[in-house]
Amino acid sequence: MRSDAIKKGLDRAPHRSLLRALGYIDAELERPLIGLVNSFNEIVPGHMHLREITEAAKAGVRLAGGTPVEFPAIAVCDGIAMGHSGMRYSLASRELIADSVETMAQAHMFDGLVLVTACDKIVPGMLMAAARLDIPAIVISGGPMLAGNFQGRAVALSNIFEGVGAVRAGRMSEQELAVMEEATCPGCGSCAGMFTANSMNCLTEALGMALPGNGTIPAVSAARRRLAKMTGMQAVELVRRDLRPSQILTAQAFANGLALDMALGCSTNTVLHLPAIAHEAGVDIDLDLINRVSEKTPNLCRLSPMGDHFMQDLDEAGGVMAVLAELAGGGLLHLDAQTVSGRTLGQLLEGRQVRRPEVIRPLSSPYSPQGGIAVLRGNLAPRGAVVKKAGVAPEMLRHSGPARVFDSEEEAVAALQAGRVQKGDVVVIRYEGPKGGPGMREMLAPTATVAGMGLDKDVALITDGRFSGATRGASIGHVSPEAAEGGPIALLQDGDIVEIDIPACRLDVRLSEEELVRRRETWQPPRPRVEKGYLARYARLVTSASTGAVLER
Repeated sequence: MRSDAIKKGLDRAPHRSLLRALGYIDAELERPLIGLVNSFNEIVPGHMHLREITEAAKAGVRLAGGTPVEFPAIAVCDGIAMGHSGMRYSLASRELIADSVETMAQAHMFDGLVLVTACDKIVPGMLMAAARLDIPAIVISGGPMLAGNFQGRAVALSNIFEGVGAVRAGRMSEQELAVMEEATCPGCGSCAGMFTANSMNCLTEALGMALPGNGTIPAVSAARRRLAKMTGMQAVELVRRDLRPSQILTAQAFANGLALDMALGCSTNTVLHLPAIAHEAGVDIDLDLINRVSEKTPNLCRLSPMGDHFMQDLDEAGGVMAVLAELAGGGLLHLDAQTVSGRTLGQLLEGRQVRRPEVIRPLSSPYSPQGGIAVLRGNLAPRGAVVKKAGVAPEMLRHSGPARVFDSEEEAVAALQAGRVQKGDVVVIRYEGPKGGPGMREMLAPTATVAGMGLDKDVALITDGRFSGATRGASIGHVSPEAAEGGPIALLQDGDIVEIDIPACRLDVRLSEEELVRRRETWQPPRPRVEKGYLARYARLVTSASTGAVLER
C-alpha cells in the first residue's frame, strides 16, 4: 500500500508513534488509509451538512475494510461573495483547494481519497487535485437544495437576484421581496437550479468520477446518505483494484462530460473548469472542441434559470444517467469509458429510462438540435468568448447595438439601476478577467438586474469576466484576450457598434483593423487593483480564460 511509506519498517517507528497518538490500533493501520476531504464550513449552505455526509462516507470506508482519515478543505459561497470584492477570491480558491488536497495527500501518503464537496469551485478544485495526484479517488457531493416556494411557484437563488431588479423597476414591492427572501433557499444543499455547482456535480457523473445519483439526489434525502456510504465503500475497492483517475479521466470521458453539458444546458463556468481538470489529467480540451460537441448534441433539459424545472425534478426524471442513456441512444457517447463504479459507462446505463419526459426531452423532440453552450469568436474575441445560448431569447440570438462601456461591475450596475442603459444597448464590462479583476469575478447582479427589469430580450451584456450559472439572457463572458492583457475589449468606446451572431458563433465590433491598431497604440494598462497577498500572486500566474484560467507551471 502507498501508506506503507508511513506505517511499515523499523525506520517508521516514529511515524507509527504519532499515528498511535491519534488513537489508531494495529488493525486500523493494516488497512488502506482513505483520506476524506471534507469541505464543511458554517458559511456555505451547500456545505453546512457535509459533516453528516462525511460521517456516512467514513462508515462506508470502514464497512469495506479501510481506515477513514478526515481532513478539511476551504469553500467559498459564490452567492454570498457575489457583488463585492470577495468574489475576486472565488475562482482563485479553486487553485488553493487543488494545492491543499495535493499537499495533504502527498505529505501523509493516503492510499485513496473520498472528495466530499458541493459548490462551485470546490468540485473542480478537488477533481483537479485527483487528476494531478493520480491516486484512487472518488467524489461525493452534498447534493442540491430543494427549490423554495413563493406565491405558489418554485423559486431558486436566481429569482431573488432578479427580484431586486424587479423592485427597482417597480414590478415588485419591497414587501414581496422580503417574503421571497425568506422562501427562496429552504435549507442545505447547492442552489436548486442548473447553476455552476449542480452543473459540475452532474458532470462528475459523466466524467466517471462519482457514482450515479451524485449530481441530483437532494441534499436532505436519506438516499444521499446511502450514496455517501456506497462511495466510501467504493473508495476502498478502488484502492484494491488500483483504479486511478488517469484510467478514468481520459479524452473519451471529457467528451462524455461535454455532451452532458450541452444536453443539460449547464453553466458557462464549466468551460473554465473542464479544461482546467483536463489540463491536470494531461488531456487537451480547446474551445473549438466545445463547439464541435455542441453542434452535434441536442439540448434536452431546461432547468432553472432557463426553465421551470429544478434539480429535484431532474432527479425524479431519472437523473444524469437517464439523460446519458438518451444521448447514448443517438450514438453520442463513448460507452466504453471507465468509471469509479468499476463498470463502464455503457454498463451503468443498461436499463436506465426517462421517467418524466417533460423534464428530459427525447432526442426526437429536443429544445434545440444543438447544445446549450456556444463559443463565439471574432475581432472582439479572437481567442473566444462563451454564452449559455439555451438561455438566450430567440430575438437576441442575433443583435447589433451601441456599446456602453464600463471598467468594473460596480459601474455597470450603477448605470443599470439609474436607468442609463437603453433598449438595444450592449453593456460591456471589462477589466474583470482572471488578471484584471483579478479573479474573474462572477457577475449575477448585472444580468439579474437586466432580467428583473424586463430587459433581457433587449439588452446584451459582454465581459472578460464571467457570469453566474444562474444567469440567463444574452450574457457573453470569458472574452479573451482580456482587457488587462490589451485584448480588443480594452479598446472599445461608447457608441461602437457590437455585432452578436450566436448561431454563427461570432462576436465582432464594427471597426476596421486599422482603427483597432490605432487605438492599441495609445492604450495603457491600468494599475493592478490588488498589489499584495494571494490575489496579487494569482494575477501574476493565472492564464487566459480560454485555457481554463489555470496557473502557469
